[in-house]
Amino acid sequence: MAFEGLTEKISNTFKKLRSRGRLTEADVKDAMREIRLALLEADVNFKVAKSFIKSVTEKATGADILESLSPAQQVIKIVNEELTALLGGQNARITIAPNPPTIIMMAGLQGAGKTTNCAKLAGLFKKQQQRRPLLIACDVYRPAAIEQLKVVGGQLGIPVFDMGQGDPIEIAKAGIDFARKNGHDLVFIDTAGRLHIDEALMQELQNIKAAVKPHEIMLVVDAMTGQDAVNVAQTFDEALGIDGVLMSKMDGDARGGAALSVKSVTGKPIKYIGTGEKLDNIEPFHPDRMASRILGMGDVLTLIEKAQQSFDEKQAAETAKKMAVGKLTLTDFYEQLQQMKNMGSMQEMLGMLPGVDAKALAGAQIDEKAMAHTEAIIQSMTPKERDNPSIINYSRKKRIATGCGLGIEEINKLLKQFDMMQKMTRQLMGMQKRGKKKKRGLPGLGGFKLPF
Repeated sequence: MAFEGLTEKISNTFKKLRSRGRLTEADVKDAMREIRLALLEADVNFKVAKSFIKSVTEKATGADILESLSPAQQVIKIVNEELTALLGGQNARITIAPNPPTIIMMAGLQGAGKTTNCAKLAGLFKKQQQRRPLLIACDVYRPAAIEQLKVVGGQLGIPVFDMGQGDPIEIAKAGIDFARKNGHDLVFIDTAGRLHIDEALMQELQNIKAAVKPHEIMLVVDAMTGQDAVNVAQTFDEALGIDGVLMSKMDGDARGGAALSVKSVTGKPIKYIGTGEKLDNIEPFHPDRMASRILGMGDVLTLIEKAQQSFDEKQAAETAKKMAVGKLTLTDFYEQLQQMKNMGSMQEMLGMLPGVDAKALAGAQIDEKAMAHTEAIIQSMTPKERDNPSIINYSRKKRIATGCGLGIEEINKLLKQFDMMQKMTRQLMGMQKRGKKKKRGLPGLGGFKLPF
């Protein structure tokens, strides 16, 4: 994940600061020197790193800070505030036009993930704001670009307007007319990219901009290209006048220097980040939350939002009712697993909790392979068996084992764990009804583990 190395180094620096009762100006400068090296190793722009350290040092070496009751905490607070400012200060969103449709022009180089992220962004607006987006295929040069947009658009249930390998300017204009006639309130124009910046690319983008007058120009840059991503953003902004950046492949760049540099160098905010290959792996960029993640302080707000988006409230209420009477089924259990998976990897979720070292989770994370085995076993059961596991005898276990490609011992293990979970749930509900609170722990929990 992005900033992995930076988080580790800054956390170690903070530990050293906390270990000292009183701080001297030399202590702070030593810490800032370590953070500066960490920033440069994370591929942060040299001038940006220098300016950041200068600003933090000036504020952190003031007499009121060094003489406070907890100077280390004050220094950490300053680093957090300056890091948030460096990343853009406040969350910046796409400006919605008062009269629909809002026209968003997507630009970027080939390989940055422009076409996929164009659809991802449209999908995000459809899901979270109940918008009616339309994708317009104006990349008429790259082989299969139009087909790619149709495939991802189809997976998200978003229509795609195209006119084949025609004039991109005419396609864009016709697409916007189509959106107006058919009630689409958001239009995303997928423009052509190149392997490098050239005059022909910029001229075409300028012509499309002049013809359709987009409300927003969103540049897609690849986080894994490091400072090249910042240079690309700067060049596009000078030639086209971009409004914001969508930084793709943030999950693949362990350094994250581009994200820390782009706002400071270009003056344009990062508005969205791509966090994985799945079509829902995109999220708004929150500078304060990202600063908190970098400093190892977690990101509980994003974790809560992911949970709210992934979990069906009605289904959760029905499950709670079943739990109250001790009638949770394997079907309910399977559905809960699916919703947990939709939130992302367990390591990513645990890494959002304050004080949890994401790098140290390798041996402590939930076994994703075992979770897949659990799903395979449940899928190999009949609906009757899922609702009433007590009917599963030896012959049924043999059939289930054959269906999922696992051994009977795996089936027995899951059934035993599920039975223990049922008993524990009934005990918890019984205690809740009686209103008893025991400080020494809950009865029957000894040795209980989830089956993954």
